[in-house]
Amino acid sequence: MPFDGIVTYATTNELHTKLTAGKITKIYQPTETEVLFTIRNHGQNAVLLCSIHPTYSRIHLTEEMFQNPKEPPMFCMVLRKYLSGAIIKKIEQRGLERIIQFTIQSRNEIGDITKKKLIMEIMGRHSNLLLVDGEDGHIIDSLKHVSSWQNRHRTILPGQIYQLPPEQNKLNPLLIRPEQLIKKLDFNVGKLDTQIVNLLSGFSPVVAKEIVHQAHLGNEKVYEQIFTDMQQQLLDKDFTPVIYRNQKEDYHVLPLTHLKGEKQTFLTTNGMLDQFYTGKAERDRVKQQTKDLARLLKNELAKNKRKQKKHAQTMQKAQRKEHYQKAGELLTAHLHLVTQGDKQITVVDYYDPEQKQLTIDLDPLKTPSENAQAYFKTYQKLKTSELKVKEEIAKTEQEMEYLERLLQQIETASIQDIEEIREELRDEGYLKKQKATKKKKAKTAKPAPEKYIASDGTTILVGKNNKQNEYVTMKLAARDDIWLHTKDIPGSHVIIRSASPSEDTILEAAQLAAYFSKSRQSSSVPVDYTKIRHVKKPNGAKPGFVTYDNQKTVFVTPNEQLIQKLTP
Repeated sequence: MPFDGIVTYATTNELHTKLTAGKITKIYQPTETEVLFTIRNHGQNAVLLCSIHPTYSRIHLTEEMFQNPKEPPMFCMVLRKYLSGAIIKKIEQRGLERIIQFTIQSRNEIGDITKKKLIMEIMGRHSNLLLVDGEDGHIIDSLKHVSSWQNRHRTILPGQIYQLPPEQNKLNPLLIRPEQLIKKLDFNVGKLDTQIVNLLSGFSPVVAKEIVHQAHLGNEKVYEQIFTDMQQQLLDKDFTPVIYRNQKEDYHVLPLTHLKGEKQTFLTTNGMLDQFYTGKAERDRVKQQTKDLARLLKNELAKNKRKQKKHAQTMQKAQRKEHYQKAGELLTAHLHLVTQGDKQITVVDYYDPEQKQLTIDLDPLKTPSENAQAYFKTYQKLKTSELKVKEEIAKTEQEMEYLERLLQQIETASIQDIEEIREELRDEGYLKKQKATKKKKAKTAKPAPEKYIASDGTTILVGKNNKQNEYVTMKLAARDDIWLHTKDIPGSHVIIRSASPSEDTILEAAQLAAYFSKSRQSSSVPVDYTKIRHVKKPNGAKPGFVTYDNQKTVFVTPNEQLIQKLTP
């Protein structure tokens, strides 16, 4: 994910065109690492996302929906105080570094014009967003504070003078002459891609590898020509935003011929970035917030696996129950041959067609009759335990299926889904229940399943957790609506709000069922579909568990791009 200086350059150019002279109308901070600005310009609203997420730090226009907190954080309130209603005068990048500076003009409390600078530093886990006074350069506030004991070279605190990150003393690829670069490369040492990264500002390893790939063991002249062409692309702002999908996803604004796999081209860099990052940061936040739930469910699953192993051992022992019954009956038939104190007796096995002899072990301290009764008691005990264990095995298998389903739901959950999953775990006794007042409040809100629109306009509903699954299947759906679920695979309940959907709509709904299942990364996933009237919930079943019949099956391969097209 190379959000390098070149991508920053392309992004800045688009932001300059789109946002310069725009008015900041709204400011939100949905998380501790993300800030959203709504900017009105050219008669349209645009939403700018600034993220200092340690893995997904970035800046771009977005169409992603965010859940904002009821109470805005302090930094958000500071931004609103100084920037609400302000006009963006200039957007510029520092060289080819990953630093973007917004020059913003507003009026203070007494109506005087003031200048502020909003500075976005994209530096991985050291990323930051700062509001700086445009007159004296002191920091008004920042999304992340850095004290002197954390960094003795650069303090980032309100009141401190803003200092740029330390210079890396690299060459600006927009200004350097190609022959200058070639002179600085040591072709004898090798590792030319690493040398290029160390020499040129804004060049990430993926771009340096592209130069080496295109050169293909060529000489200095070949490298000079390739860099000349690439430099001209940058000067002409000739960008081709592309996402590359293979075993992992990558993107860039320059063509990368060394990356294989599926390619998706975009009209704008901002559109590409929004597509690439949408959901990634949220899934990371969900992962952080559900660590305890995942650990709990995995522990419960491990307990059930141990139970399953013990049940299997009990069942194996119970397979010998007929031996004890037969021994008791043969011993009863031969009591006249047994004397107390005997340790065993050999008798004719009447149940064997060949009438072979069978040796029966005895307890010398028991009478012959007591020995026979002991065998019958063992037989009855094993018979009873077999019946009970069969019930326990069924319960254990159901619980394991339930836990696997919850683990799958956590993997595809949104921030909004997490509390519903927690509430369900409280109801089922896996988590301690909250106080009555909080519980009552939580239960007033109805589950909110995801809504998608098929290509022909048909509404498709998707349950992202068991509460939503039960709600869409048992409450919302009509008897003749179509219900879909992955065959024998944990996943979401999907409802087509139509009694006779087209084949294309069924396949699109099946895509959703496969995508929101444990087989998201698989190919040719079987998805069953039937009418709601054929779906039943057994009495006492776990939340989200149903049985169904009269189904048909289709096979689909989950496609994230198609899912995004179905999103309203």
